[in-house]
Amino acid sequence: MRPRFATAILAAATLGTACRGPYPPPPGTARDPVVDTIHGVEFTDDYRWLEDQYGPATRAWIAEQNAYAELVVGDTALRAELAGRLRELMDVPGALFPRRAGDYEYFSMRRPGREAGAIHRRPAPTEREYAPIDPEGDFEVVVDPLDIHPDGTTGVSIRDFSPDGDLMLYAVRDGGRDEVSIRVRNLDTGEDLPDRLPGSLYGRVSFNEDGSGFHYVSRSRETGGRVRLHMLGTDVADDVELFGQGQGPESFVGFSEGAGGRHMVYTVHHGWARTDVYLQDLRAGGEPRPIVGGAPARFSVRFVRGELWLLTNLDAPRNRIVAVDPRNPGSDPADWRVVLPEAEDVLTGYQIVGDRIYADYLHNVSSRIVRYGMDGTRIDEIPVPRHHVAGLRPWRDGTALLTLTSLTTPPHILEIDLETLETTEWLPSAVPFDGDAYEVGRHWYTSPDGTRGPLYVVHRKGLEPGGDTPTLLYGYGGFNVNLLPRFDARAAVWMERGGVYAIATLRGGGEFGETWHRAGMLENKPNVFDDFIAAAEWLIESGYTSPERLAIRGVSNGGLLVAGAMITRPDLFRAVFCGFPDLDMVRFNRFTDTNNMPALLEYGNAAVPEEFEVLQAISPYQNVLDGVDYPAVMLTQGDLDTRVPPLQARKMAARLQAATASGLPVILDYDPRAGHAGGRTFSRRVRNAAMELAFLLGQVGGEEGGP
Repeated sequence: MRPRFATAILAAATLGTACRGPYPPPPGTARDPVVDTIHGVEFTDDYRWLEDQYGPATRAWIAEQNAYAELVVGDTALRAELAGRLRELMDVPGALFPRRAGDYEYFSMRRPGREAGAIHRRPAPTEREYAPIDPEGDFEVVVDPLDIHPDGTTGVSIRDFSPDGDLMLYAVRDGGRDEVSIRVRNLDTGEDLPDRLPGSLYGRVSFNEDGSGFHYVSRSRETGGRVRLHMLGTDVADDVELFGQGQGPESFVGFSEGAGGRHMVYTVHHGWARTDVYLQDLRAGGEPRPIVGGAPARFSVRFVRGELWLLTNLDAPRNRIVAVDPRNPGSDPADWRVVLPEAEDVLTGYQIVGDRIYADYLHNVSSRIVRYGMDGTRIDEIPVPRHHVAGLRPWRDGTALLTLTSLTTPPHILEIDLETLETTEWLPSAVPFDGDAYEVGRHWYTSPDGTRGPLYVVHRKGLEPGGDTPTLLYGYGGFNVNLLPRFDARAAVWMERGGVYAIATLRGGGEFGETWHRAGMLENKPNVFDDFIAAAEWLIESGYTSPERLAIRGVSNGGLLVAGAMITRPDLFRAVFCGFPDLDMVRFNRFTDTNNMPALLEYGNAAVPEEFEVLQAISPYQNVLDGVDYPAVMLTQGDLDTRVPPLQARKMAARLQAATASGLPVILDYDPRAGHAGGRTFSRRVRNAAMELAFLLGQVGGEEGGP
């Protein structure tokens, strides 16, 4: 199979450069070729030595790259202005919803001005207070991560409370690792119990019914997930394994309890497209019994009034809700009671409030909330503004809280009377941004195979497309993720400086259901790159921008996306931000120490010949060619990323620096504590965003102006 990038690259190699430079040359990187032969195909990797993450040569190279990135971006007035404005937009309190445990209410909060959040508590009022929590209030600090690691890169989070409220399970994350340790705090004494789970990949962790112990999911990169029970006061090595034997590292295992502790439900998620479900009657004893096994569908499980409700795409690509009698869990799916049938829009979740079901739908990538009776009879719809993302949660009797956000609206919360549907402001946004000065449009691009996808475009009101507007296009396209039009501080600053901001809805996400998801995974992954390029071409053809003024941004799987788009069409973009990316798809399956192994079920596994054929064609690292005029590129990665191997960004930076003929810079900003799961202080997050925007704006214009 000919690499799909080759034709476009060879054509682009003849184009003239468009360098605003001159830029200083990058540090030299030694070449030490290693040749792999995979399914009869030879690959030469000049930078395999950079996979030795902690080798002295790699550490010296990282230091040189960080210095070079700072040299290219520079300590400029623009960067300082961006950092100041981003701090204003980001250093604001969010909504806090405390959890009641014993005589207190607990919540996690980062106070404005602090580098890291902490776990706090306040005495629970005798009558529930309905006002939001004031971040300037006088609260007791229960766990402060600065006491664990003073540099502010450690995170803590609440996992569960014992039934009597005396004990708290909480997680401690060291930097940006996915792995956490689990601790148990005595909330009366403020001391941790000896019971502690060591650093690992943990799923759900929750106390059992009487608080004598807790269930947890521990996932090994070698053997997969297991559900275990730890009894307080015993050795962790003696924990009882309840479920998961035989499950491999490419699956996620979960559990939930129901019927007052009588039933345990176990789930096995095989990647992002298939789920097996098992039910165990703890009173009757016996092994878990399969409810669903091997069906090509996802299931999300919860107990509702004695029934097991399954949100599923089985025989319903846009999802439906069915109910299963736990007394007859092995019944034929045709006999399951349908609670909510599949609709025209995608059902993404639901809440039960009183005797009503509040179902969340996506209509062309914006929110709808429809209210039903418990028998599935439609009642009415909760008003949600156009092009908004909405979330509803139960509140006091007869009311709910409705969270709203959009590309021009920072998150704010309304209290809604569920009888009259009248709303009052419960928590106004504290973000200093004037969304009324901007307008949002939802347009449609057409991919080469005729597939149409939504493209959100937002800019200052009155902007007349002229083909020279700095434009930033963002995308993701994978893992059934819904990329929704939420407020983002980076986008706000971009628009304040006169730019156009666009979000492309791409196949591989879940915005239009499972058919849309599967159209962008495995052998269909090339569709995602085609969609993104088609969205970029729409922006140019519609007169908003030009290749010289177009920047693209993606993170994680989105980093793979923008790298693939750049390698395919280097002539189409001036600048690329590629964050925490997957890039070496040919050897992805071999990075078992720091890899999200279930992703092989989404991307494909190069050990399988048919899947290798697709992966070699789309893998950005293997398809970089010498002498091509590549755009300016900023890669970012962190040393503690254990989900996406950081070696990929290191090698890609070296390869692009050696290959590009455009004269435009290729830089790598590499963080010693960051990873996919965080590991950045608040100041570091502001610094990173400012550096990113300074780099992109410096390439496509938009340096002038402001709020």
